[in-house]
Amino acid sequence: MLEVRRLRLLRELSGRGTIAEVAEVLHLSPSSVSQQLSQLEREVGIPLLRKAGRRLELTPAAEVLVEHTERILSQLEEAESAAIGVSGEASGTLRIAVFQSAAVAFMPRLLAELATRHPRLRVTMSQREPEEGLRETAAHEFDLVIAEQYPHHAAPRYPALDRVPLTTDALRLVVPPGEEWAEVTSVEDVSSMPWVMEPYGAASRHWAEQLCRQAGFEPDVRFETDDLEAHIALIESGSAVAVIPELMLVRRRPDARLIQLPEAPRRSVFTSVRRSSVATPAIDACRSVLAEVFPKTVELA
Repeated sequence: MLEVRRLRLLRELSGRGTIAEVAEVLHLSPSSVSQQLSQLEREVGIPLLRKAGRRLELTPAAEVLVEHTERILSQLEEAESAAIGVSGEASGTLRIAVFQSAAVAFMPRLLAELATRHPRLRVTMSQREPEEGLRETAAHEFDLVIAEQYPHHAAPRYPALDRVPLTTDALRLVVPPGEEWAEVTSVEDVSSMPWVMEPYGAASRHWAEQLCRQAGFEPDVRFETDDLEAHIALIESGSAVAVIPELMLVRRRPDARLIQLPEAPRRSVFTSVRRSSVATPAIDACRSVLAEVFPKTVELA
């Protein structure tokens, strides 16, 4: 009988490519991961891995095992959900991945409400970029992810995950305060100004760059950080301009000017969980409170 624990190691390796990455994610030593995979190979009786440079590739037989492992893990999770659901009580640990602006705007209230209504539910929260959070939720590293999608920029889709809309918020051009910025009314007006954006690869970065290019210029991105609080600080100091989602402005209105963009673009925020865990009391409790905490649309006064 093959051990699920070893099959999961093989599954992780199929997505990550190196023993070191698998060991880091699962909090194991690389030698332990290697030993377990070698044992799995002996149990199956045929080669499962082959070297490709510094990485390891799965053999066709290993790929077949990974496909079955996905189904096995889903079935085990469904069985666990069914057993837990008998009591109807939200308990155990719920691991949430969330991006920064959602964490800043509403997560404190969500966590407080869950603690009051479901005291036996232990909730952990980790900040992740949406693409990373979705991937890691599909890989069973989180139970629920709060993710975002920019206009005309589809977030990654994973067959194992569902998707439930949560809210939308406007994307605003934000410029420093002061008389010298008073005449700025459009993106074109800041074509020669320094910008702050998230690093390459972020959907927000790609969207903001396209916005500038459609306005006829290449943005002078002098500052890069994935910390939107730092974006706001740079704007308030007069050092940069940026596109900021309104969720980031809910808890504190910055000392800056907010300018509406053409066609009033809005970002979509949604939750995703594995389809095999949808019916668990913890997921149901969290999504119910999220629906109360997050307004259907975020509108600043």
